[in-house]
Amino acid sequence: MANIKSAKKRILVNAKKAARNKAVRSGVKTAVKKVDAAVLAGDKAQAIKALDALKSEMGRATTKGVYKKNTNARKIARMSKKVDALD
Repeated sequence: MANIKSAKKRILVNAKKAARNKAVRSGVKTAVKKVDAAVLAGDKAQAIKALDALKSEMGRATTKGVYKKNTNARKIARMSKKVDALD
């Protein structure tokens, strides 16, 4: 355990940020699973709706600094490719 006051504060702040990052990542994973489920079911309308939700969630995660911009673009591109393949 830290003895210095600033070190104690850093521990608290880091824990708070880690919890927020974990929640945001979890939300993104849930959105990805919804898109995958819709793709597996072959439901293009549901997949498009889920993809829009994923884009929104990923955008928020990128804005908050949880994911980098290129990571966001890569994940969205891969999921869009899966949805576009449905016909």
